[in-house]
Amino acid sequence: QAELGLNEHHQNEVINYMRFARFKRGLCLKTVDSCFQDLKDSRLVEETFTVDEVIDMLDGLRTIVHSEVESELINTTYTNVLLLRQLFSQAEKWYLKLQTDISGLENRELLEQVAEFEKSEFTSSNKKPNADLIKPKLAPLNEGGSELLNKTVACLQEENEKLKIRLKTIETQATTALDEKSKLEKSLKDLQMIQGDQKTNANQDITELENKVAALKSQFEKTLNDSTANQKFLEENLVTTKHDLLKVQDQLSTAEKELEKKFQQTAAYRNMKEILTKKNEQIKDLRKKLSK
Repeated sequence: QAELGLNEHHQNEVINYMRFARFKRGLCLKTVDSCFQDLKDSRLVEETFTVDEVIDMLDGLRTIVHSEVESELINTTYTNVLLLRQLFSQAEKWYLKLQTDISGLENRELLEQVAEFEKSEFTSSNKKPNADLIKPKLAPLNEGGSELLNKTVACLQEENEKLKIRLKTIETQATTALDEKSKLEKSLKDLQMIQGDQKTNANQDITELENKVAALKSQFEKTLNDSTANQKFLEENLVTTKHDLLKVQDQLSTAEKELEKKFQQTAAYRNMKEILTKKNEQIKDLRKKLSK
């Protein structure tokens, strides 16, 4: 037996719907057959017909068959809508949202599978309808399903209470976390301010130190330049002094020579020289006498 991939209950529901559809399809086919039979009984009473008469009969038959088939197709569409309405209404009472795939309705493989299922269910074994499976409507929810629904609602309410308690706990934790965050942010801000002040003071100290170093460097360079200039000046003065000293020594030697020359030319010098000459001669005479 071909299967549709459904559980036993749903498959039995499908069988019931297919039985209903086969019944409606049979009525439609009987209606079409009756249209042709009525044409035979009402119009085909003569042995020969003209072309126009045949065309007129076929047009009339086409109109009747078209109307019957269209009416049956529309009725089938409305019937399917009512079936979907029943399913969706039942799903909504269970707070479910069903979805349909319209493109899957033209799946040739699935259509052949349904045809095989119908063939195996209704033609091969010539099964008779099971009275237990034929139901005029969907099972009501206010009987067997109400108890389960009430239990589900109770469970949901209990879960909701748990979630409320958990949410309250989370809110408390979140509030505590926000307070801690505010305190930490304030502490961080104070620390940043302190660090900023320290950094400012450090920058000021560094700036002052750099200024002092620059001043000392400038003073040292100035002192070095002054020392170099003084050394150069002293060296120049020393050289000049040496030159002046040599010049003075030369002048002094010249002056001494001139003075000696002038002194030798004086009368005193000549008299003293004569006296010394006489004294020397007297000494020589005395020495000769002493020698004798």
